Amino acid sequence: MATVLSRALKLPGKKSHDPREYDPLTQADSDESEDDLVINIQHNGVQNGKGSRGSYHDPDSDVERASKRVQQRPVDAKEEGLSPSGGLDLELKATSPVVSYIRTTVFLLTVVVSMIMVLICAFLIPCPHRGHHQFWTLRIGQETGIPSPLELFDVNMDGVPDILISFASPKNVSQDAMKHHNSVAALSGINNSILWSSRVQEEIQSIKCGLLLPDSPQNNTCLLIGRSKFLQLVNATSGKPIWTSSVHLSNGALATSAIVLPDLNGDYISDLLVLTVGEQQPHLGFQLVSGLTGHLLGEVVKYEATVKGKLQGPQVHYTTQGAIYILFGFGSVQAVALKDIYTQAKTGESLPKALQKEDPEWEKWRTVNGSQTINVYRTGVEFLQSIPVLDSNCSDLLITTTDGLTLLRGKDLEKRWAVSLKNVKSQPQTGHFNPDGSLDFLLQIHSNNTSKRIVIIDGTSGVPLWEWEVPWHVKEAAAASVPTSDGKSAFVFWGDGSLPANSTNLNIQVDTQWNRHLLLLHPSYPGVILDIFNVSANIVTMEIGIKELEKDAFVVIVTSDRNIGASDNVPQTLVVSKLALRWAMSYSHPLSVGDAKIRPKVDDVKRILSRLKFGTIPQKP
Repeated sequence: MATVLSRALKLPGKKSHDPREYDPLTQADSDESEDDLVINIQHNGVQNGKGSRGSYHDPDSDVERASKRVQQRPVDAKEEGLSPSGGLDLELKATSPVVSYIRTTVFLLTVVVSMIMVLICAFLIPCPHRGHHQFWTLRIGQETGIPSPLELFDVNMDGVPDILISFASPKNVSQDAMKHHNSVAALSGINNSILWSSRVQEEIQSIKCGLLLPDSPQNNTCLLIGRSKFLQLVNATSGKPIWTSSVHLSNGALATSAIVLPDLNGDYISDLLVLTVGEQQPHLGFQLVSGLTGHLLGEVVKYEATVKGKLQGPQVHYTTQGAIYILFGFGSVQAVALKDIYTQAKTGESLPKALQKEDPEWEKWRTVNGSQTINVYRTGVEFLQSIPVLDSNCSDLLITTTDGLTLLRGKDLEKRWAVSLKNVKSQPQTGHFNPDGSLDFLLQIHSNNTSKRIVIIDGTSGVPLWEWEVPWHVKEAAAASVPTSDGKSAFVFWGDGSLPANSTNLNIQVDTQWNRHLLLLHPSYPGVILDIFNVSANIVTMEIGIKELEKDAFVVIVTSDRNIGASDNVPQTLVVSKLALRWAMSYSHPLSVGDAKIRPKVDDVKRILSRLKFGTIPQKP
């Protein structure tokens, strides 16, 4: 009866509660009557959508399920935030279009902003000039009494080699007199800005950077050698002196550059050896210098020399056994063991371990009378060069004489080959013309007063590989080479103004007689020469640097000219020019060598070569 009363109390139009919910009136009387229990069970079956007709019900199981429902805690749908009719599902379905709308809006905004940026970059922002920093010139100062040295070294650590050069700057002393002070400056390899400039005591004849700690990232120093007695180590980044040394001589001066030696005094820094030349007496002197402090190590060691020509060396030579010899001479090449120089210098220290090695292959060339010097080559020497040998720790020696070239094996001084050639007036330029891994040599041979022959000699056999005649009217001519990524080298040399006119505007107009052209040869296309640059001025020196990150190269050219209206007594002005090599090749004028038919055509060769990549020579396994 309690069940009937409970149902009667419900409002009309409302659905009955789920029988699984707790009803105190119903559950209170559930044990009073078996009939009420049966009615409740039948109602539960209908509520779950299962009819009771035609089915068998176990009273015990029904009673057990009813008892479990009594013990179950009722759940309030409103408290849990759930709706029996699926309200949560409807809410999620209602928010899905909003999320989709937001995502679509963000995507469209991104596309619109990207299109606006593309239009700005394409039409509103001007494109940079194609030749920006690819070519520049700078009047740096005036000539000194000697040819200005040129060195390429990355002083500001930006990945591009910078330019170090010495020059003279005028200073007014009085109205009737004018003197000069000497300076060294570092120019940016990217543009013509001056990174630093420093005054020095005398004219500089040599600038060498990165010598004292070759394998260390802290090797950021440059060594300056003066014309007379000045020796200074400076910080390459700032130009500030680290130490200054003076080689005191009664009658003599410093000769050329210094030699870098192993650490001799135990301070873990490479030491130096400088050569001094007597002014009155024909003698040469060797002076050891500490690379850390600049202090002189011991006394000057003197050797008598017979003047028979140009000064050669000094150069250091390491044999296969690790013995160290110093090469020098006047018109000849002599060798002296470094351990003998160290012993005679009387430094007061024991012989360093690096100097205790001997090489019987070199010692056998000493004269019978026990002379301390070894005669390597006796007479007529114009140039002496050390030539690295593939897969060897010992370099060969290339000796250029008035009669030709001779290549000596560095391990025992035996002759590899000799070539008879006259009038070789400039130092041979090394490079890779063929892919055998050995260095080849570009020679400039003066045929007469109006032309010269360019000859490339095979470094392995001494056989000529390539030859071409070009107009030329002066004696000295600088040449250079730069390695390419294919294992070969591009050779660069000068020719005179009777060549076909260059179509580019890469020239410097100066009032001199001849217009000089810079020419490029690559071994892959020996029938084509590229005319990449021309200038009407005196060529002082030239160097080639490599931009490793860009796989490009650049040429630095130092020229001298006289200002219009200037007196002949006034020193000429030094002009530094720098041009990117690949860019210059793309604007070059191609020339055909000889009458041979070139395939592909010369213009196609120009386009191919202008895409060359420059870098170090890959080593063979």
